[in-house]
Amino acid sequence: MRTRFRPDHQLTTRMLVTIFLLGLVYAAFIAALVVLIKSIVVVVLIAGGLLFAQFWFSDRIALYAMGAHIATPEEEPRLHAIVDRLCAAADMPKPRVAIADMDLPNAFATGRSTNRAVLCVSTGLMRRLETEELQGVLAHELSHVAHRDVVVMTVASFLGVLAGLIARFAFYSSLFGGGRRDDRDNTFLLVLMVMAVSVVVYAISFLLIRALSRYRELAADRAGAILTGRPSALASALTKVSGDIARIPTRDLRTAQAFNAFFFAPALGSGVSLSSLLSTHPTLQRRLDQLATLSTELGEEV
Repeated sequence: MRTRFRPDHQLTTRMLVTIFLLGLVYAAFIAALVVLIKSIVVVVLIAGGLLFAQFWFSDRIALYAMGAHIATPEEEPRLHAIVDRLCAAADMPKPRVAIADMDLPNAFATGRSTNRAVLCVSTGLMRRLETEELQGVLAHELSHVAHRDVVVMTVASFLGVLAGLIARFAFYSSLFGGGRRDDRDNTFLLVLMVMAVSVVVYAISFLLIRALSRYRELAADRAGAILTGRPSALASALTKVSGDIARIPTRDLRTAQAFNAFFFAPALGSGVSLSSLLSTHPTLQRRLDQLATLSTELGEEV
């Protein structure tokens, strides 16, 4: 899909490298499971079924998990008007627009293709941001759609999900195993091996996805700010959202943290300190510094 968003060759290269490396890990993972479980049919059915479900129903799963629904122009005229303007400016198809009725101020884009994309905004975000700030956030999310990194992240995250599910299944099957002692010992050893392979695969995919996620957020900030011509508005939105998220109850943050890689800003409390290696997003200061530099380059009048 060709749009007026500038092509980001570094982002494209990073996505291709990440998918290639995850593909190698995925192939080794499947081969190890076939050797351990000794049933290629079972492994292929499990892996293929989960990949199909995650890819084909990713938008529905995300909206359901966040308690969101598709919003009509009559229901949310302000939101649709902003999306219409941005899509016209970017010369791209308009994604479906959804609303999540939650106080957590955030937004995300999802979908298996640019034609099936969904742009979701929380009521908490709309209530807190001025129109120009909201426009900056939505331009950021539309950049994810235009550059197809939403699709790449959906596919890339599959391996970690699969490894995590298999490790959990193996753990519980070991707890409830029965039969003769020798059979139990053999089963327990097999379960340990499957869990060990799954944990290694999950760790590798975890790090690769987070490395890609941090860069894609910087790329979306840059592309969204260039589209609107107002880096300062996006910086203001980032500052507001990050500060307000820190005041959201920890319990509510935990329910949303599974979607951090897709959010505009990560759902983290003020007391959370994560290594940059493990974070899905660059630091707030890193993002603000980039926007300040971009504002100077564009000659923006603040």
